[in-house]
This record gives sequence, structure tokens and C-alpha cells, in this order.
Amino acid sequence: MISHRVWRGCGTQRNPLSRYFTSGSTVTPKHSIYISESTDPYFNLTFEDWLFRHKSPEQPLLLLYRDSPCVVIGRNQNPWKEVNLRASRRTGIPFLRRHSGGGTVYHDLGNTNFSIHLPRASFDRHATAQVVLRAVRSMGVDANVNDRNDICVGKEKICSAYKIVKDRAYHHGTMLISTQLNTLGELLRSNKDTMETRGVASVRSPVCNLQQYHVDVSHEKFVQAVVDAFRQEYRVDEEIHTVRDTDGTQEIEYIHNGMNVLKTWDWAFGQTPEFTYKIQKSFDWGALDAILRSKHGIILSCTFTYPEGTDSALRARLEELAHRLEGERYGFVDEGVAELASEGRVGEVWRWLRTEMDS
Repeated sequence: MISHRVWRGCGTQRNPLSRYFTSGSTVTPKHSIYISESTDPYFNLTFEDWLFRHKSPEQPLLLLYRDSPCVVIGRNQNPWKEVNLRASRRTGIPFLRRHSGGGTVYHDLGNTNFSIHLPRASFDRHATAQVVLRAVRSMGVDANVNDRNDICVGKEKICSAYKIVKDRAYHHGTMLISTQLNTLGELLRSNKDTMETRGVASVRSPVCNLQQYHVDVSHEKFVQAVVDAFRQEYRVDEEIHTVRDTDGTQEIEYIHNGMNVLKTWDWAFGQTPEFTYKIQKSFDWGALDAILRSKHGIILSCTFTYPEGTDSALRARLEELAHRLEGERYGFVDEGVAELASEGRVGEVWRWLRTEMDS
């Protein structure tokens, strides 16, 4: 049986547990405990999906990993609703759409992501949350599980969790240890109350870091605590299998193709469920209302409500603008439309719409 020792140190220091790890030239989905040393979110999300689809459904599985800064939205979510895209572009922090459902989370090296895969018949959402809870409590943090199976300290959430069920149950979450909470708040603040989407909306909750309650908590200690709790709960007696960027895993066809898919417009934006965005702006010549409808990232319609006294020529040009927007990619409108609306009051309206769609 593998000794249960706590990882100590960070940075370039040698991991004391490294001698208990196994890592072969070819990664297979036959192991029970995986730790990814990659911080590439495109790789880690795809590897997680690969394990879910290829691991035997009768056996439990644990995956732990960290990502470089990014925002991860659920399979059926609206990035224009969930993510501050302007802040994403300014900071260079991307968003990714994962394959599973659930809400939006922020990842950086200050949080640790876990994923517990179980046979559907034996899955208990509360029980898997308790595994993580025992891990957190073993580090001296007085945590609890709320009625949504989130891990909390008091009323502040330290871990968001979600699942997907097929022949296997998939419970995964993000444990906040020393996350940049200011960055998290900025990137997840879109302020689009008038955008109504048919997708799944995230439930906003106050959050905190584990280190606010116990300064000695680290990624390494949390990983070992979860591994210990997982082994105890599911009676797993197996070595930890590490995955690295250099071990050829990215060359597995499913993973290689999956990483590329996550980066495409068709996946990131084109999977967005239908939504309606109602906006209003006051111009020198009056207040204009607009309703934008989009599905799968394509603009279905743009409808204006005009102020009293709007002259017929302006109405005609704005109707032409609305017509030209139909079929365009929301937020990625062709430059030909911009040329049509480059001057005068129509130009004012176009710049307003473009700003709203880009945010």
C-alpha cells in the first residue's frame, strides 16, 4: 500500500511524493488516481473528458489538476451573460466552454480542481461532497456542505461543484485556496440583467479562500488530503498516476482533436443557447430601445423602438442596419456592416450596438 504523506514545498523543490508516482510513456484510462502536472486548461479539460468517456464505468476515478488563469463556463451557458468579455480581452485571460454542465468558475494556480467519477448506480452527490469535506477538515478548516452540496466556511463558498450523469456520475469542482479573488470578481461580473437566456445561469455566491482560515493550506496538502479521503471512501489501493505535458498524452487523437475544438468559435460561442438582450440608450435626438435575439452565436433579429418624431429617412437606414445584422455572428459582425453604418446617427447607433455586443 502506498504511504500517505503530505506534499511539502513548491516551486522547483522536489516533490517528496514523486517516488510514489507512476508515469509511463503511454497514458491509459485504466488507473484510479490521476494528477495532472500540466497547467494548460485546454489539455486538462479535454483529458478530464477523455477519462470520463474511456474509463470503465464500474470503477471509481479521481483526477486533480490546476490551470493557468482562465474562466470555464458550462456546456449550456451563455458567455456574453456569464463572462466580462471586455475584461477577458484586456487581461488576456481566456474563457473555455467545457463538455459538462453546471455554472461558471474561475481557474488560476491558486485553486485546485478535482473530479470524481463513479458508477451511476452507486453515485450519491452528497457522499462525494463529503469526501472533499473530510479532506478539507483534515487540514484544520471547519468547513461544511450547504444544501447545494457546495463546500463552505460559514456562508462563504470555497468550492463550487457540479456533475453530469450517463452510465457514470461525474462530480467535479474548484477548491479556492489562494485564488486572486479580485480577478475572479472582475471576470465573472457581466452586469447584463436584461439579457434573458435559455441556457443555464450561474448562481452567484460570496466566496473566500481556504488560506483565509488556515494559512498553511496549500495545493499540495489539499491534493494529498483528497487522495487520502478518496482511497478511504472507495477502498482504492493504487499508486498515483501523473500526467505531464511531455509524456505524449496530448498526441492521443481524442485529446489532440478535443483541445483544438475547445479553441474554435463554433464551440466557444457557437454552442450558446438562444438569448434575448434588451438595451436602451439616450442620444441627443432621443432615446432608442433595441432588442437583440441570438441563437448559437448568430444574430436572429434586431428590433428598434424609436422615439417620437424620428424622421422616416433615419428609420429606413436603421431598419436596413437591423436587416444587415441578421445572420451575422453576435459580437463578430462583418466589417461590411460597419461600413454601412459609419457616419451620422446610424453610426452612433452602430457603435452603441457594437459596444454592447463586445462586452
